[in-house]
Amino acid sequence: MEASKTDHQTVASVAYRTVFLAAGLLVFGLLFQQLVTLLLAVLITVILAVGLSEVATKLERRRVPRPIGTLVALLTTLSVVAGIIALIIPPFIDQTNQFVDDVPGIVEDLRDRIHDVTGANPSEIADSVQRFTEGYTEEPGRLIGPITSIGLSVAGILAALLLILIIAYYIAVRPEPLIDGMRRLVPPPHRGRVDHILNRLRSSWIGWMRGVAVDMLVSGTLLYIGLTIIGLDFAIFFAVLTALLSVVPYFGAIASGIPPVLFAFTDSPGKALLVMGVYAVVQQVEGNLVIPVVMARTVKLHPAVIAVGVLVVGQLFGLVGLLVAVPILSMITILVEELWVKPMEESHLRRAAAIGLPPTVNPPPLIEDSRPGIESPPELSEPGSRA
Repeated sequence: MEASKTDHQTVASVAYRTVFLAAGLLVFGLLFQQLVTLLLAVLITVILAVGLSEVATKLERRRVPRPIGTLVALLTTLSVVAGIIALIIPPFIDQTNQFVDDVPGIVEDLRDRIHDVTGANPSEIADSVQRFTEGYTEEPGRLIGPITSIGLSVAGILAALLLILIIAYYIAVRPEPLIDGMRRLVPPPHRGRVDHILNRLRSSWIGWMRGVAVDMLVSGTLLYIGLTIIGLDFAIFFAVLTALLSVVPYFGAIASGIPPVLFAFTDSPGKALLVMGVYAVVQQVEGNLVIPVVMARTVKLHPAVIAVGVLVVGQLFGLVGLLVAVPILSMITILVEELWVKPMEESHLRRAAAIGLPPTVNPPPLIEDSRPGIESPPELSEPGSRA
């Protein structure tokens, strides 16, 4: 009777836990979709704060006050970004002016091609284009509406970036209160592990930022030299575009190589092949020298993990998530290793030491065979053998 009651309570407990777990996962899934932008903003803020704090700490050792050192690091970063934008804008302006000059010829060619494909009278095509244009000129709201929404989106993005920079600055100036608050969330015996995890995250993210900076500099410089040698117009624009997209591992390089190849193809197929050759050489240098030497030693992620992880992060967090895909992957890897793998290995070593076995021998399972007269022997797991 007692055994039956105990079994009933156990089944009820498991059922309740299952229901609560399913409900928790459902709530988390719903909240995740709503909070994904906030989570990304917090992560980007923390990463920027870590970089600013690293520079401020080095300047502080040279007797520069920490607030001033953080401000110098922030202004230097903004100056570099402004310089990159200054390099990109002139080619855009030149290309736009050239496109405007070529619009009449493009329209004429397009009208002739539509006539060849559909057999429509060129005058009818012109009337259709005119009616389409009058639909927007007579109702400006159709055109102003999307522009207004775009303007509001740009204003919101600029406001969010300004807020992120301000918060990152104050975090970098005084990171101790936040770190102490995180340490107090865990019991005192485990605070040493929290410090170790935070140090690993900091080292990984700083290494990623250094690697990205070196990768941008090397790939952008080599591409500008190569594209200039083969005579491709807007070489500096394509080089800067590739340098910026190198933040996204592997896929950024592929995406940045498509526009210059298509642009060169409008000139001649031979020039397009030359552009592909330049990009292939640069990618070989990047993949065999820059990433293994600079990035892999600090981030310590397998290329396959990065490639698959970038796809997963992009699916979960969208386009902005791709920019911080490597920090997200390194954070997940470090947390899994420190909170699951290492405790499991330490538990294994303690159990083996408690029964007098060497670390290379698996201890008996925690739940032994309940059949009378049967004892579970330890399994040998020597190096190179399979259990």
